[in-house]
Amino acid sequence: MKQYKPIILILASVLLCSCKINYTFSGTSIAEDVNTITVKQVDNKAMRINPLLAPNLTQALIDQYRRQTRLEVERDGGDLEVEAIVTSYELTSLAVTANETASQNRLTITVKLKFTNNKYPKENFEKSFAAFKDYPSTSSFDSVEQELVEAIIKQLTDDIFLGTVARW
Repeated sequence: MKQYKPIILILASVLLCSCKINYTFSGTSIAEDVNTITVKQVDNKAMRINPLLAPNLTQALIDQYRRQTRLEVERDGGDLEVEAIVTSYELTSLAVTANETASQNRLTITVKLKFTNNKYPKENFEKSFAAFKDYPSTSSFDSVEQELVEAIIKQLTDDIFLGTVARW
């Protein structure tokens, strides 16, 4: 058995050195030759327009990719490209009381995303992402809108990030 130990150690070393495992704490799965990302300005095509939604969502996406990946953000021509369109900005009444009035309302924002991987086109996709936040009907929408939109942008940004570079 002693005579086989050096051979086993050499084979184990070769096998371990030839294996490569990529792991990141952000959960991203980005090929090594992908170095840049372009986040295009979000376009707002919803019937109801919040003028700060598109620029704030654009900036939140850029910040997320900067913070949680090694990718350089480029104005145009990135290895990865993210294009988003806000397709819906909806207010709905939820729980209706016996008086036929809503006790809670919901703001839902839907974004259609086009993700392009210029190095690996098989990873390209188009998908809609939606997020919502509820608020009591005793609050006026104008008084809670900014807080709701900020929370929804955070959720959309996380979902888009996970869908694009973490592929969850």
